[in-house]
Amino acid sequence: MTAPRHMQSDYMHFAKLETAAKYNLASSGVADRALGDLGVCLADLELHGANAYGWPPLVEAIAQRFAVPTACVVTAAGTSFANHLALAALVAPGDEVLVEDPTYELLLSTLGYLQAKVRAFQRRPEAAWRLDPDEVAARLTPDTRLVVLTNLHNPSSALADHATIQAIAQAADKVGAKVLIDEVYLELMFRDGKARTAFRHDGAIVVTSSLTKAYGLSGLRCGWILAPAEAAQRMWRLNDLFAVKPPHIAERLSVIALGKLEPLRARANATLDENRAAYRELLGAHGGLDQVIFDQGTTVFPRLRTGDGDAFSERLTARFETTVVPGRFFGRPDHIRVGLGGDPALTRTGLERVAEALGEPFSHANEKEGPAPSGVGG
Repeated sequence: MTAPRHMQSDYMHFAKLETAAKYNLASSGVADRALGDLGVCLADLELHGANAYGWPPLVEAIAQRFAVPTACVVTAAGTSFANHLALAALVAPGDEVLVEDPTYELLLSTLGYLQAKVRAFQRRPEAAWRLDPDEVAARLTPDTRLVVLTNLHNPSSALADHATIQAIAQAADKVGAKVLIDEVYLELMFRDGKARTAFRHDGAIVVTSSLTKAYGLSGLRCGWILAPAEAAQRMWRLNDLFAVKPPHIAERLSVIALGKLEPLRARANATLDENRAAYRELLGAHGGLDQVIFDQGTTVFPRLRTGDGDAFSERLTARFETTVVPGRFFGRPDHIRVGLGGDPALTRTGLERVAEALGEPFSHANEKEGPAPSGVGG
């Protein structure tokens, strides 16, 4: 018998309604930028354009950025909807899908909505949350149709290198499965200005991403999927059932934004570097936390040595005007996810309040350094 269809995302409900505190450390994105940061003038804005299946200048800009044919690009409303479209095109009800654990709750909720059969493989904190191709291979079955990953990993910010991604794709191919990778946080790694992706033209690896998390441009909802042309066409036609056509004014602004990513990325990374240094100073050696802190990404995912994430989060919000994400949303109820993308002054104060809420003295014996960045997939 088919399981009841999942009809909601508890995490998204939390993110929308329960994170509005003075010191918001729950967001995984970089703080919002203003329209003025894009240097837009009124002549750049039009309400209507020929965008039946994506506005050609936007599709072309994304295709050129990743050196792929335009037929392989599908635009979508942010990474969340890009993931939805990609999963809907790649997964049928009852299909077995192998997903990393911990993972982003909305991926699991979407797979539940699509009535997939979900299996998990482990990312382990004692291994610095790294992707282990052998772990993935051991969990694959002849029924597996898709492997779902995030890179950078949400919630830990761990980075998987090219060799690891390709080894997983090779293992998946042996059972007839494809790999889908959410690469939205990978955007922060392109400090040399060169965009990279794990997408493969043979269809073994399909990727999703957007400008939402790394650049403070969530309001544009500029997301995309890179997929082989045949799969991309299926996704466009599926979108006829969901969003029909995107707001054209956002497409125009997205093309402008794609031409200004270098200064936006530099500003974002300066913010993250400052906030990560504050985290290390205030919480990196805290006796109440067991954690891996990476040199990349927008989030840290520590384990609480005592208590659970929900109770801690509730107390932190009620008494300290600060929000974090309870680890329950990632299948780890004794963890919390802490965002580092906000205003540095507000973030520092929020981190001080997390330390105060933990209520324990610092100890320099508990921080484990994550491995330095070693490359990106593709």
